[in-house]
Amino acid sequence: MPGRTVLEAFEAEFMRSRRYVESAMEQVSDEQLHIAINPQQNSIAVIMQHMAGNMLSRFTDFITSDGEKPTRDRDGEFVERNLGRGELMAMWARGWGCIFGAIAPLNDEDLSRIVMIRGEPHTVSAALARQVAHYAWHAGQIALIAKHLKGEGWRYLTIPPRGSAEFNRRMGV
Repeated sequence: MPGRTVLEAFEAEFMRSRRYVESAMEQVSDEQLHIAINPQQNSIAVIMQHMAGNMLSRFTDFITSDGEKPTRDRDGEFVERNLGRGELMAMWARGWGCIFGAIAPLNDEDLSRIVMIRGEPHTVSAALARQVAHYAWHAGQIALIAKHLKGEGWRYLTIPPRGSAEFNRRMGV
């Protein structure tokens, strides 16, 4: 039976981005989810809407249809809809469920298969790498916005400043 070593690595990186976003958004109020910190910046909620829309488009019928679905309204994803936290989280969970549901039946032999994104052929591994990078990019944006809005009391999502030595000690490094 073929293995899933590489796919498990992709799944772990998707989960890392998901955890970062969820940990960041837990630190801000419902109102702060909808604040754009400048006119050129999307709110946390809008970025999450976009990510969820992208996830559903890219991973619905992942192997058999183009990742840019004709029903997707990408521009509409960037409109502030003032969704409540619960509705936003439900949309978010649907997107992640779509990703993990699409990847679950695959094995590492599938990584060289071809999928399409906007009419452009990608190997499954290239398509997954593209999406990992895309979601990590937005997770960083969300973390920065949340940190800005939270100010004092921000709980770092990774090793805090001046915390490397302690972290390494705990890791046995």
